[in-house]
Amino acid sequence: MDVFTVGEHHRPEYSVSAPETVLAGMATRTSRIRLGSGVTVLSSDDPVRVFQRFATVDALSSGRAEVILGRGSFTESFPLFGYDLKDYDVLFEEKIEIFARLLDEKPVTWSGSVRAPLVDADVYPKTEGGLTTWVGVGGSPQSVVRTAKYGFPMMLAIIGGQPERFAPFIDLYERSAAEFGTKAWPVGMHSPGFIADTDDQAKEIFWPHYKVVRDRIGALRGWPPVRREDFEAETRHGSMYVGSPETVARRIARAVTSLGVGRFDLIFSSGAQPVSARLKAVELYGSKVLPMVREILADHARPGSAVA
Repeated sequence: MDVFTVGEHHRPEYSVSAPETVLAGMATRTSRIRLGSGVTVLSSDDPVRVFQRFATVDALSSGRAEVILGRGSFTESFPLFGYDLKDYDVLFEEKIEIFARLLDEKPVTWSGSVRAPLVDADVYPKTEGGLTTWVGVGGSPQSVVRTAKYGFPMMLAIIGGQPERFAPFIDLYERSAAEFGTKAWPVGMHSPGFIADTDDQAKEIFWPHYKVVRDRIGALRGWPPVRREDFEAETRHGSMYVGSPETVARRIARAVTSLGVGRFDLIFSSGAQPVSARLKAVELYGSKVLPMVREILADHARPGSAVA
């Protein structure tokens, strides 16, 4: 694998509320894999402290840290840390501006409405080669334009429906970057999935635990209970990559090719599947799925070839 990211959550379905601490531990046991957050909820955090924590992970990992900034699809962190949800948009807008300036690693002067002003604030530690920073986008055109405005790479959260429906957002990102005069980086995408030896085995392990979490979250958001037929449709044509290594590899390659993205992240934390099964899924992803994806994409790049 090239990258391993850890999400930030503050609710009972998830175990990690401080991804930087987990990533620091991972930095001591790895040597090549890039280590990042997926995502860091910048809106309910302080951008200076976020930069400091990830700059520290970057030092511990010899320059392998990266951060994906997001507004947060869950909102528990806002009241937990004393923020009002009515400020949801302005919190992210002002804090991402601060973070963009911090990445220059020079003294920052800033004033706004969501935190105390900064006056020639020199923030430590510095990094050796800069801190790789993405912005996670869930499908809001405003978020796409904002990401392009600051020249950040964009990570699309594609968690339902056919991946191809996100193609207009990639086009908007590239057009917006051209208008702002910033760089349009290769876009990334992340989607949920699970791998086992066979398609049926993967679905039977994944489905019951996924349904528990999906229905619990859906009840808070007014969604109807998820049906097995909906799940099956997502695993065949949508944005859920559940199955054997061969099945998952073909579907990932098809999504990567159809959207033209430069990176694909698979989300393993969609339910409390048994630890042994999840560890095997991660192993199969690295040892079988990814080599197959690379082989399919290489074949596709040859004249007259196509992704099956």
